[in-house]
Amino acid sequence: MSTTKHSEINRATSKFIEIDGSKMHYTEAGQGDPILFLHGVPTSSYLWRNIVTYLVPLGRCIAPDLIGFGLSDKPDIHYSITDHIYYIESFIKLMKLKKIILVMHGWGSVIGLHYATHNESNCRGLVLYEAFLRALDNQDMSLPLGEQLSEFAEQESEIDLMGSGISFVDKIMPQIIMQPLATETMNYYRQPFIQTGTAKPIVQYFRELSDQDNTSKINKLISSYSKKLTHSQVPKLLLYSLPGFITTVATVMWAKEHLPHIEVVELGEELHLAQETSPQLMGEAISVWMQGIEKGMQ
Repeated sequence: MSTTKHSEINRATSKFIEIDGSKMHYTEAGQGDPILFLHGVPTSSYLWRNIVTYLVPLGRCIAPDLIGFGLSDKPDIHYSITDHIYYIESFIKLMKLKKIILVMHGWGSVIGLHYATHNESNCRGLVLYEAFLRALDNQDMSLPLGEQLSEFAEQESEIDLMGSGISFVDKIMPQIIMQPLATETMNYYRQPFIQTGTAKPIVQYFRELSDQDNTSKINKLISSYSKKLTHSQVPKLLLYSLPGFITTVATVMWAKEHLPHIEVVELGEELHLAQETSPQLMGEAISVWMQGIEKGMQ
């Protein structure tokens, strides 16, 4: 069962749905076939508030908070990528979402691309921004991301999993955006991590991302869907910024060469959060692409 309340975030409705005894929060606006937005770390569905505005005329925009993030509950689980995949796949099933367009960012792309490559017939299109398109490799890792992971490795032994996640948000956000966020916006991203015990979802993200061994769970998962994407017939839109944070220029070139049915659009200068700094460019790019693939399906 889901519960509903009006949201001031955008002209959407704020709702909750229960999965295994925990409530997952999501916002919803518009009608028609679903457009599912998956955020990364350490953000939430709030990240998509200005993008949804451009896409509401084109479908039912649904933006969940990953379990442990935003207004979703923070149960006592590992918060592994496997956990996130389970909760989002359960969300899709319970919501009975069909013919989905997935709009993915950061860690949300790992969750979404795993789903898409195992459920291709249920996906109308894939929108990728700052996405993990191929296995982690030091040679293709951006300098800012490499520095972030190195800093985490140096401090991991001192991290209190039962502590607040605020310090992580305060440190991470300035590292992944080129313009300072407004105080009100930053406070919204900080709010879910004020309480003790909220650091765990962020720490687990860094632990898995730092494990770059070819046999690691995360690299096996990414390598598997990356290979499948090279044969995928689902329309794709790759959005990228310069210099970028996760999606490097080398990855953009790889995608152009290896991924079929792909369009590529540059969003200008940014690291990881063009949703905050260039929402019009991003929203319009997705809107134009969606209208194009809809015409192609007629």
